[in-house]
Amino acid sequence: MSAEYFRFAEVFSYESLVHAMAGAVGSVTAMTVFFPLDTARLRLQVDENRKARATPAILSEIVKEEGLLAPYRGWFPVICSLCCSNFVYFYCFHSLRASWLRGHKSTPSSDLLMGIAAGVVNVLVTTPLWVVNTRLKLQGAKFRNADIRPTNYSGIMDGFVQIIEDEGVGALWNGTFPSLLLVLNPAVQFMIYEGLKRQLRSLVHRELLSLEVFLIGAIAKAVATTVTYPLQTVQSILRFGQHKQHTDRSPLLNSLRSVMYLLINRVRKYGMLGLFKGLEAKLLQTVLTAALMFLLYEKIASSTFKVMGVKRLASSH
Repeated sequence: MSAEYFRFAEVFSYESLVHAMAGAVGSVTAMTVFFPLDTARLRLQVDENRKARATPAILSEIVKEEGLLAPYRGWFPVICSLCCSNFVYFYCFHSLRASWLRGHKSTPSSDLLMGIAAGVVNVLVTTPLWVVNTRLKLQGAKFRNADIRPTNYSGIMDGFVQIIEDEGVGALWNGTFPSLLLVLNPAVQFMIYEGLKRQLRSLVHRELLSLEVFLIGAIAKAVATTVTYPLQTVQSILRFGQHKQHTDRSPLLNSLRSVMYLLINRVRKYGMLGLFKGLEAKLLQTVLTAALMFLLYEKIASSTFKVMGVKRLASSH
């Protein structure tokens, strides 16, 4: 059979499907556990007039003003988006690596390239879901900033319909430019995670313990999040749809100007630290979520391969 056939078979393989399902289930479970922390982070990013405080204080304010379940507002659309997003990312990452690195060992640079490629596909496919769920998550919130216009969506599909009717189809891809820049976040995360995993395995010559996987996942996500956090703030603001975009002919130029304007405006108002407003809540949420997600992902994938009697490719280690 031709090399093209084997390459095609690797892209649409059972192993890639297992990785994708394990990544999706692991991420959904982890996000559900730490969801209130993400609620606190999003409020600090979007509501400029809310004072930056410790995460427990922010959550206490939200519960006091909006009710006990307010920290879980928008949980379902976020989980749907996260499930789709991680399925696409894990599937692309592992199928691309299986196809491109057949017979070769993984390296940090190859992991980074695969992560960027998988991230670009993921952003283009799932951004509309994230735009809608960002708004649903903030719907009904009590903002300190009086200029924020409330939305009234009954669900994900209604959100799609209203955004298309009121703002046009292009609004569903609000924040795509910073999102494309942010593919470096999961790419760097996967590069560090896979690199640390390879190094530790070469030292201990055994399967890694749950605690070791948890710590490696936490370190990888902490580094990636801190480096890219200012762009994540801009991404959240653009997805929320309250920022007035420039009206030049070039969409790319519009996006670039919006990103630069929001970054510079944030620095002028609050100084350099303003770019990292909400970072404590984000690190707490994202590091714990990523660490638990990687732990569950490794356990689910490993158990599935054992039950089905399928040997994992060497390149995935």
